Amino acid sequence: MQLRYVVTGLTAALALAGCQRTSYDYSSNNAPPPLTAQPVPSVQGGQLPPPGGSSQFPAAPASTAPMAGVQPGGAAPATSLDVTKESMVGSWRVNGTCDMFLTLTNLGSGSRGGTRGCVGELTAMGSWEVSGKQVLLKDRSGNQLGAVYKVADNSFSGQTATGQAINLSR
Repeated sequence: MQLRYVVTGLTAALALAGCQRTSYDYSSNNAPPPLTAQPVPSVQGGQLPPPGGSSQFPAAPASTAPMAGVQPGGAAPATSLDVTKESMVGSWRVNGTCDMFLTLTNLGSGSRGGTRGCVGELTAMGSWEVSGKQVLLKDRSGNQLGAVYKVADNSFSGQTATGQAINLSR
């Protein structure tokens, strides 16, 4: 028992003996020389030119023509294929640039869905539902953002309410 205390005491003493103060000695004259100042060019002043045009925003497009093959008013094109809710579940690539995720979890009148990395109206997507041959994309309040129609296996085309093209693929 005595040997255990002796060994522990020696171990602690050796550990503390290895510690030393590692601070800078400010009393020595080994300070580095001061840096030399660099020249600064003169600063010019003046008025900026007025912004181009009367508005800082570009003009809105004159019309939003519907995408070819998509019928206005929510009617599915004659060439669209049948779609089931179960076939829509999972991850979809939107316009080749962002992702859409569709689940069967209920959210309001539809099912929960969302996007990642998308721009425009699709950033507000919160739910979706199948209505006939179309898939309705909605925001969290239930307002319709757009619709897509099945054009081939694992391929859907459509547009948002303002005419932005939507192409889903897997």
